[in-house]
Amino acid sequence: MSDSTETAGFVAIDLGATSGRVMLGVVDGRRVELVECGRFLNGPVPGERGELRWDVRALWRGILDGLRSAGDVARERGLEIRGIGVDSWAVDYGLLDGAGELVADPHCYRDARTEGVAAEVYRQISFADHYAVNGLQNLPFTTEFQLVAGVSTSDADEWARAERLLLIPDLIAYRLTGRRVAEVTNASTTGLLDARSRGWSADLLDRLAAARPELAGLRDRLPELVEPGTAVGHLLPEVREATGLGDVPVLAVASHDTASAVAAAPLGASAAYISSGTWSLVGLELPAPVLTEASRAANFTNELGLDGTVRYLRNVMGLWVLDECVRAWAADDGASVDLPGLLAAAEAEPGGRCLVDVDGDEFLAPGDMPRRVSAAVARLGVELPGTRPALVRVILDSLAAASARAISEASALAGVAVDAVHVVGGGSQNELLCRLTAEAAGLPVIAGPVEATALGNVLVQARAVGVVSGDLAALREVVRESSSLRRYDPAPGS
Repeated sequence: MSDSTETAGFVAIDLGATSGRVMLGVVDGRRVELVECGRFLNGPVPGERGELRWDVRALWRGILDGLRSAGDVARERGLEIRGIGVDSWAVDYGLLDGAGELVADPHCYRDARTEGVAAEVYRQISFADHYAVNGLQNLPFTTEFQLVAGVSTSDADEWARAERLLLIPDLIAYRLTGRRVAEVTNASTTGLLDARSRGWSADLLDRLAAARPELAGLRDRLPELVEPGTAVGHLLPEVREATGLGDVPVLAVASHDTASAVAAAPLGASAAYISSGTWSLVGLELPAPVLTEASRAANFTNELGLDGTVRYLRNVMGLWVLDECVRAWAADDGASVDLPGLLAAAEAEPGGRCLVDVDGDEFLAPGDMPRRVSAAVARLGVELPGTRPALVRVILDSLAAASARAISEASALAGVAVDAVHVVGGGSQNELLCRLTAEAAGLPVIAGPVEATALGNVLVQARAVGVVSGDLAALREVVRESSSLRRYDPAPGS
């Protein structure tokens, strides 16, 4: 890390599937202080035909408000803002026309248009052939499958009008700077990238175009790839006017929010991680992808990380299931739900009642989640949980078990003897889930930092402009100095 006494500000625009926020990172070379400058709701909205889309205009308004606030805070503290970085969820994209305007609001990955599409694509280009190149697990909403769905439906006219495809964080960076690029950690989730070369796969693109002639122009619509730390551009004059900011550079960060979160996970050499939020991303950080047949059969994914690393992981349906239950109960009650009280009551419930497959497709879409969880329990032939705390305990037991299975399989497939599990993100605050995960995995769980994504975003920027220095281990030392971590040990004999 740097011994510099310089203190500078960096803005992290962190967009999640349920909310977005703008954070000001105050970096002095050895520590990072995060100041929340804006938070706004996000979520899929119905389109004209009932399809699920993202309201990019609402996101943009929230981002501009947050940038204005970050500028105000920086001025109050006498800080120069040295950079802005954007991270978001993966796989979704916007299409730009010849004038650089959005053809339509981007589709949400939870939209039903991709049902059955992966199987159709695999009949033409096998899953094994895909995996040998992109190393991605089979997920129904991968960008490639969304593209095939788009040209196969009434959305085909949108593709016909498009001249460029930009993933969500790159779309925001374009709105900020006017430059169109694709940052590799997020691009690695599209299904179109070569996991070894970290470049677009000519082989997959050519084979996809041959199998689906409607996508013949896909390669020309994909932007230049850049690595984290690359300077994308400076704020456009209209953005400066709208925010009160000056000639601030926008820097590519590890723009897949999980990639930023893992970069800020204070991992040891043999530790696993769980980036816990709407999804739980469970796995290991490796120097190279694992592209074996056993890995493919286990449905593990190889996504790209900071400094040439690979995030070898499995998607586990995370706190989405619990959050959707809470949302449904709040709607039933006409009032907010006391989540801390609900979790305390769930801890008093007997564990091990049953384990449901939280990764089942029936839990992917929003709406009526308590009924769907109860139906999954009923299919197991055991007694239904009769109270909300009992249902919450089933969900958390099931999430912990799913994470423990993923850690065990990753360890075996990658040949890494895991000695600890780091939980970062919002789920690190869920003490019951952390304890249950330690018990299920039989490993110590180290929880924190909560704000791992924003920390990773800020640290990549700070290193890019020289306020901090060093390798990934050095960045993680800054994280340790900046965070309060909590350890949960499994009970003896667990």
